[in-house]
Amino acid sequence: MVYFVATPIGNLKEITHRAVEVLQSVDAIFCEDTRHSQVLLNHYQIKKPLYSYHKFNEKSSLDFVLQQAQKGDVAVISDAGMPCINDPGNILVNALKQQGMPYTVVSGPSAFVNAVVMSGFQPPFTYVGFLPEKTKDKQALLDSVKTDGVLVFYTSVHDVQKDMQYLYDTLGERDVCLVKELTKMHETVRFCKLSDKVEDDKGEFVLILDKKQASNPLCNLSVADHVAHYVNCGMSKNDAIKQTAKDRGVSKNQIYQQTLN
Repeated sequence: MVYFVATPIGNLKEITHRAVEVLQSVDAIFCEDTRHSQVLLNHYQIKKPLYSYHKFNEKSSLDFVLQQAQKGDVAVISDAGMPCINDPGNILVNALKQQGMPYTVVSGPSAFVNAVVMSGFQPPFTYVGFLPEKTKDKQALLDSVKTDGVLVFYTSVHDVQKDMQYLYDTLGERDVCLVKELTKMHETVRFCKLSDKVEDDKGEFVLILDKKQASNPLCNLSVADHVAHYVNCGMSKNDAIKQTAKDRGVSKNQIYQQTLN
C-alpha cells in the first residue's frame, strides 16, 4: 500500500493520530527534503528509512518507489501539507493507477484550505496554485480557469508584488486576502486591494482574490461594443481591450479573441 500522508503546515502538533500511526507502520518514507522531514519524524520518535522524492527526481525515482511499494507499505509526504497539491505525487498516483497497485490518502492540513476559511470569501472557489514565470504561461493558465469567481494562488515573498500587479493588469481590481505563516506563532492575515503595495521580507503567501464585484454598466454591452466605447473615447484598441478586460474581470487575451470574431 502507498499512503499519501498530509503533514503539518506549521505547528508540529497539527497532525492526525492516523498519520502518525501510518508513518510508524510503513517500511519506508519518501519525502521532499530528508533533513526537513527528519525534524517531524524525530518529534514523534519515528525511525524509518527515509528517501528523497522531490520535483527534480520525481520521474527518475518512480521505478524505485514502485519497487519499494511492491515489497511493503510506503508513505509519501511533502515538506508541509498535502502531497500532490503543488508538491510531488501526481506522477506516482498515475503510475499506481496504471499498474493497479493500491494507494490511499491520509487526511490532514493543506494551506489553501485554511486560508480560504480565514478569508471569509464565499465559495465556490478555484485553486490555481503558483503562477508560472513566463507571461505567456501565466496567460495560458488564467485562460484555462473561470476568473470571475474566487481564485486561490500560492506566491513567495519575492513574487507577491509582481504576481499581484500581473493579476491587477489582467483581471482588474479585486478584494484580496493575503495569509502567511499559517498555524505558526507569527500567523498573519491581511485584507487589501489587488492594486495595493505589499511590503514583507520573508515567507510564502496564500493569495486569495474575491469574486468580481458588481459589473460596470458597460459590461451590459457586447464585448465588441464595450471595446468600441473606449476606442470612441480616444483609447488605442490595445488600451481599450485592456480596460474592457479589467471591467469584466477576465484576461486581455479573452477579450482580444472575442474581438476577432
